[in-house]
Amino acid sequence: MKATAQNADAGRRRSGPQDADRSIGARIRERRMMLHLTLLELADITDVTYQQMHKYEAGIHRISAGRLYAIAWALGVKVDYFFQEMTTVAAAIEQPAHHHMHLELASNFLSIPNYLHQKAICRLTRTLKDQDAGLAAEADPQVS
Repeated sequence: MKATAQNADAGRRRSGPQDADRSIGARIRERRMMLHLTLLELADITDVTYQQMHKYEAGIHRISAGRLYAIAWALGVKVDYFFQEMTTVAAAIEQPAHHHMHLELASNFLSIPNYLHQKAICRLTRTLKDQDAGLAAEADPQVS
């Protein structure tokens, strides 16, 4: 009986990454891309190898608390940033097919130094959204 309990404990210790690990890795990658940092640059800043940082982002390796703190510092966020929006296991992992476009749009927007240009882009996107909503309402009068 004792051997069975020891085997069960050993199995738990050797368990692979969980969905939360992959979610945290995805948040690291997202933030890194928004800051226009390469994987190698983030690895150098946090004093880990390129391969190790890649494994963190992919959720292959778990990240210790100290290492997560160092990554958060390097990315200019608090540690809780990596746990935000982690409502359900599936939702934390699944990302829409156009997620890359969201990241690119946010990254490019933040790179625009002129505030008036940023404001104009906001107005443009709002106008396009409203126009699409109006077209959808015309096509289906029950949509509002």
